[in-house]
Amino acid sequence: MGKKFSALILLVMCVICAAAFAKFGNETGVFRKPPEANYLSDTEEASRPAYQQLSKQEQAIYEALYRGITEKKEFIPLPYEIDGDTYSRVYCMLEEQEGRFFYLGSSYYTAEKLREAQIVYRDGLEEADRKKEAVERAEKKALENIKNHTSEYGKVMAINDYIVNNCTYVSGEDGDYSPTIYGCLVEKEANCEGYAKTFDMLASDVGIESCLITGVTDKGENHAWNQVKVDGKWYNLDVTWGDTDEGDDIRRAYFLCTDEDFAGTHKADERIFTPMICTAVEDNYYVRNGLFVETEADAKRIIGDSVNRGSKMIEMKFANDDIYKSFKQKYIKDQKIFDVLTEYGMQFIGDMTVSIKDGDGDRCITLLLKD
Repeated sequence: MGKKFSALILLVMCVICAAAFAKFGNETGVFRKPPEANYLSDTEEASRPAYQQLSKQEQAIYEALYRGITEKKEFIPLPYEIDGDTYSRVYCMLEEQEGRFFYLGSSYYTAEKLREAQIVYRDGLEEADRKKEAVERAEKKALENIKNHTSEYGKVMAINDYIVNNCTYVSGEDGDYSPTIYGCLVEKEANCEGYAKTFDMLASDVGIESCLITGVTDKGENHAWNQVKVDGKWYNLDVTWGDTDEGDDIRRAYFLCTDEDFAGTHKADERIFTPMICTAVEDNYYVRNGLFVETEADAKRIIGDSVNRGSKMIEMKFANDDIYKSFKQKYIKDQKIFDVLTEYGMQFIGDMTVSIKDGDGDRCITLLLKD
């Protein structure tokens, strides 16, 4: 009788343990069959250069996260068990490149091994839906003017200028919406990440390929900017640094630039995504508009063209430090600018002053003529 009773207790304990283990397995996904690996469509992939750099396994993880976050799921089963470092890379890439997911939280869960993602959202889902409607209205308004441009260059400039003219830069904290498209388009206040994500989204809306780059400035500050493909060639673009917060004034020093142009001020973080190589100069703002100075004769021509147009603003970018410093010494400090203005027929009714806006290390100058 004692042996039978002991066996019965052992059996009950085994059943209890088995039930508990089964519950644990169901809750953690240990026994759950993983979903099949799926991938973004060809159209979706074509607009996501960062995604194209992932391995097939990583692409499947990205796709699972993309679909699940679109549906605002808290738990997303993954098609593969992956290590925490891989998950962190894929998740961080997605959070940076998918600007529409403005409702994602500023932190995320990871572990040594994962087969299910747990997602952190900024607000309740009802609040996220309300904010999404506001974003869509603001997005539609932004696109009204951008879609009127037929060239890719025109569209990129229109997106850049719309953001600059309709948003104010703020440093922002992780808990608010400054790093998001909601902050930029709806609240009209954003940090560099919010500017860059908004550019990416609007560019995608009009069929232009772009990506968000994160890194640091020459002063060691965290920063975000964009790379964009214009007429088949990649350029660097910093919308944030184009915003002077001085009315409609827009700084063009970092509009469609080469890697060499950015090298002194922007250093990309390549741990998550390897930036595109940008060597093209054709659509750089200064080159395209005949404002690029390689010789003193170029500088005189640009000044003359401005006088002939009746413009009181003269913009120039210098090819190297030597011609840049020489121009400033001769034309500004030694005031040869007035001789050139007279040579091209400018009439001085009263005193004429020339003020200069000089970029920090970008070799770009804007001269403002005032009577």
